[in-house]
Amino acid sequence: LDIFLMYSLLPNHPFLFMGKSEILKYPLMKTLFKRLNIPVFRNDRIKAAKSFIQAKKALENGWSIVIFPEGTIPDDNSPHMIPFKEGAFKLAKSAKVPLIPISFTNNYKLFSDPEKILGPARPGISHVHIHPCISAETVATHSCEKLMQLAFETIDRPIQAALKPN
Repeated sequence: LDIFLMYSLLPNHPFLFMGKSEILKYPLMKTLFKRLNIPVFRNDRIKAAKSFIQAKKALENGWSIVIFPEGTIPDDNSPHMIPFKEGAFKLAKSAKVPLIPISFTNNYKLFSDPEKILGPARPGISHVHIHPCISAETVATHSCEKLMQLAFETIDRPIQAALKPN
């Protein structure tokens, strides 16, 4: 659901997704993802490196890159994030670009992993938080580990707040 929502959140901003190549297995996603985005073949180092180079070139040409830094959908379909992979942060440092963290606090309730045919899906309103930018200067001066921690805490904060009873 996050992928489809991004087009509504940024309708006038050119962006590409960079994500795991396994998403090409889902028929609807394959059509959308294959030609307009950057698949990462995680089991092939050469193809993964080519994806990184392609993303860096896209950034240089004025595109933004949307990356879900967890790199996968958690198996338990819970509202808890798993540790981030460092690829998005290495790319930001290499390209000297800022980061915009975005939190989706309740999508896990509205739509599950597409592999789970009978997984949860129901109508509702998606709650999204677009956080302040992590500046290119901050990206340049912090380690990937520190950036991952900062982004994780920023994105996780509203997710955890949404779990607390009113």
